[in-house]
Amino acid sequence: MGWLMTEAQAEFLRQERQALARLQALLERIKAAADDRQALAASIEQLHDFFLLVVVGEFNAGKSALINALLGQALLPEGVTPTTAQVQVLRYAAAPAQRVLAPGLVEITLPAERLREMSIVDTPGTNAIIREHELLTERFIPRADLVLFVTSADRPFSESERAFMARIRNWGKALVLVINKIDLLETPAQVDEVVAFVRQQAQRHLGLEPPVFPVSARLALRAKQGETALAPAARFQALEDYIHRTLDQEERLRLKFRNPLGVGLRLAEKYLTALKAQHAALEEDVALLERLDGLLAVYQDDMRRQFDLRMAEMEKILLDMEARAQQYFDETIRIGRLPDLVRKKYLEQDFQNRVIQDMPQRLEQRVESLIDWLVEAELRQWETLLEQVAQQQARHRERMGSSLQTPFFARREQLMTELRERARKVLATYDKEAEARRLAEGTQTAVAAAAGIGVGAVGLGALVVALASTVAMDVTGIVAAGVMFTLGLLIIPARRRQAAAEMHRRVQNLRETLSQALRGQFEHEIQRSVEHFRQALAPYTRFVRAEHARLQQALDELNAVQQELATLRARLDQGFGEG
Repeated sequence: MGWLMTEAQAEFLRQERQALARLQALLERIKAAADDRQALAASIEQLHDFFLLVVVGEFNAGKSALINALLGQALLPEGVTPTTAQVQVLRYAAAPAQRVLAPGLVEITLPAERLREMSIVDTPGTNAIIREHELLTERFIPRADLVLFVTSADRPFSESERAFMARIRNWGKALVLVINKIDLLETPAQVDEVVAFVRQQAQRHLGLEPPVFPVSARLALRAKQGETALAPAARFQALEDYIHRTLDQEERLRLKFRNPLGVGLRLAEKYLTALKAQHAALEEDVALLERLDGLLAVYQDDMRRQFDLRMAEMEKILLDMEARAQQYFDETIRIGRLPDLVRKKYLEQDFQNRVIQDMPQRLEQRVESLIDWLVEAELRQWETLLEQVAQQQARHRERMGSSLQTPFFARREQLMTELRERARKVLATYDKEAEARRLAEGTQTAVAAAAGIGVGAVGLGALVVALASTVAMDVTGIVAAGVMFTLGLLIIPARRRQAAAEMHRRVQNLRETLSQALRGQFEHEIQRSVEHFRQALAPYTRFVRAEHARLQQALDELNAVQQELATLRARLDQGFGEG
């Protein structure tokens, strides 16, 4: 930079560079727009250069004429059509020269004494038909230490000028308004009227009270070239005094330091707003995932509760069979029935007809009902998942609008759409009959394994019949064997009690076998169903959790950097406040 600084100013510059470097690294990490990162880098780079005075305004407002008047020489072309097609950085050199620094950026060296103390930037008109002109101007604004905004006295403070000045204000730039071409006005009163209008508009629409200088750049240049009588009408001296005397060494240094702070604060605020919007969206996503977790928990609890009720119905069928068995023994194992008691085949068939009855068929019906209920419940869960995600996505689309095009929201939208598509696909291809067959086969296999019976090709009802028949053969076998062993009167009641006890034990075993097999299969299906839901949610869940943690960290860091930059600017505004 080549300026002498006090120890306090040098320390301030060190702290400013550190804070801006942290912001730079953070913007890189959160993938800020390339233009914004370039703007910050350019403003930081400008800390090492001469004081940069940037002249902007609409084409034909007289920007080049103003610069010529400041330099005292007609060094830049002027015209009624756009004459500046790129950003021109004017620096001092003993001989004129020109070189391209970058696309749209040219350095021009001129033998003008005023350029020894500052660089001046001439920019394309902000309302030129060639829109690239305005883009070049906007991109160079963040590098400015001081902005001279030139408006024409015959059309002051147009709407396009107001909009462009708002962008300058948003970058935190020091702004001076220059009303050029006052020689087109007929009286001093008209000049005063235009100045008052410009001040009023700046305050009303921008909340600004910048210095305002009415000048005639054309007359000022002629006055400097020998027509000195034109100087009072040009009213140029006040602007020059402001630039060269009011902006003394310390003030220029303050503006030089203030420039990147303004850019940094503007970008910090911009990305804090963006990150807060993303964070708020993720908070909604976290709430949605918690809601879906809650629904899955309710789903599992409700399924288990309903399963217990359905198992109770099946157990009642078995208990009713046991009660019939007790009645059967009381009526059958008697002295008067001795001829029948020694006929084992007869007892087995009679036991089947009077005790077993249709118990296997009723159990199978209950199990089929259980399977249908499981299938329908899972289907309803997918419908609920689809509905919840669709509602969340619709609310977000309505609220965010064009923000959905940013990389973060585009990725989030993509994941939510993929989740909805997975749910839709499941619902569209869900074959309830096939699912019911699969569950039935699994249940059949589980019951057979629990009972120690080869499943073969028999159905669940046949398996239950086999189990029940085994009970019947075992119990009636005990009765028949006991009767054939002895016909003593005392043995009949004993055999009746023994048969009842054995029946109770065998029915209890049957109940436990069925309950264990069905409950195990049920839990397996519930976990399988829940796992399918979680697998469908997994990509979305991973995104939400990872982005939520990343955004929280970025917000904390960006808040800290913003506070640091604001503190530095406050100290700077107080005149390099110590400490």
